[in-house]
Amino acid sequence: MFKLVVLALLAAIIISLGSGLVYLYKDQGQSRRLVKALTLRIGFSLALFLLLFLAWALGWIQPHGVLPPG
Repeated sequence: MFKLVVLALLAAIIISLGSGLVYLYKDQGQSRRLVKALTLRIGFSLALFLLLFLAWALGWIQPHGVLPPG
């Protein structure tokens, strides 16, 4: 379940970034949709960071190194 939430937040971040790119080209700086899309992306990124930190603090996930010891 936790992995699905993380994947959903990552998808929301990518979709928001993509929509920001579309608004950048489409609106030519004439509307505030680009700012709203990028603000959403920042919010989703912050939510993901806080969720991962909370999961680590509660022991739901454990950090590990890239290379196994030995």
